[in-house]
Amino acid sequence: MTPRTVAVLLGGPSAEREVSLDTGHACAAALRETGFEVIEVDAGPDLSAVLSNLKPDAVLNCLHGRWGEDGCVQGILEWLGIPYSHSGVLASALAMDKQRSKDVFRQAGLPVVDSIIARADDVRARHVMAPPYVVKPNNEGSSVGVYLVEKDNNGPPQLDDDMPTEVMVETYAPGRELTTTVMGDRALTVTDILTTGWYDYDAKYKEGGSSHIVPADVPSDIFDLCMDYALRAHAALGCRGVSRTDFRWDESRGVDGLILLETNTQPGMTATSLSPEQAQAVGISFEKLCAWMVEDASCPR
Repeated sequence: MTPRTVAVLLGGPSAEREVSLDTGHACAAALRETGFEVIEVDAGPDLSAVLSNLKPDAVLNCLHGRWGEDGCVQGILEWLGIPYSHSGVLASALAMDKQRSKDVFRQAGLPVVDSIIARADDVRARHVMAPPYVVKPNNEGSSVGVYLVEKDNNGPPQLDDDMPTEVMVETYAPGRELTTTVMGDRALTVTDILTTGWYDYDAKYKEGGSSHIVPADVPSDIFDLCMDYALRAHAALGCRGVSRTDFRWDESRGVDGLILLETNTQPGMTATSLSPEQAQAVGISFEKLCAWMVEDASCPR
């Protein structure tokens, strides 16, 4: 049966709370337009009790960042037996851990760059890898806390105090920023993301921070590889529902220049988000996309 009462989880305690609120409000409005009864739930420590009292037919998980997309909330939903959207416990935890997801991708024959996990204090003190390289939290999304260390840097990056005690340091992959959304067992299309600088948090979420070419104007072999790699990454991690896989492509190296960066199991659904834009490009409206995610909900996941 199609769920009629849907709890939309949004907000939460992560560094991506504001993006999650935008995502959740947009999805809730779309579901109401489609005819669902929607209850918006700002997820907190009492989430299990709140959902037990509400008894929704399904949960649309619009949380981003730690706790909301790393398997924790998914475990609560499994325990409660409530059908929910997106990926389950294991796939969510794997995808959120960038180093472990890279191990999975390598086993699946997908191209990734070299990386290490290092203590943040060591990264502040010296170059733990030859520049250029990128420093980021190992288990956050939305380009939160990302540092690009270029060849001509005078010294190592002075990371903010709120960075985790351990961080990922990976070889910088130059080139164009490409991305592909997977919806169930279908790759939708490829987007070329254009920005004047580093594709950071502001470029992703602020109006005018970046522009998108959909479908991407790239050679057909690169386009097809993005579609194939996204599907293979989705399957290798065990993802369900909607995911989005990000790439870097160095045009000067052709096919060898295409690198898989990471897979996001909870893609943003804001006005500037990539996955709804890709769905629209292949004829799936925002309302239909949100309805599909609810109708795809299940438990166990």
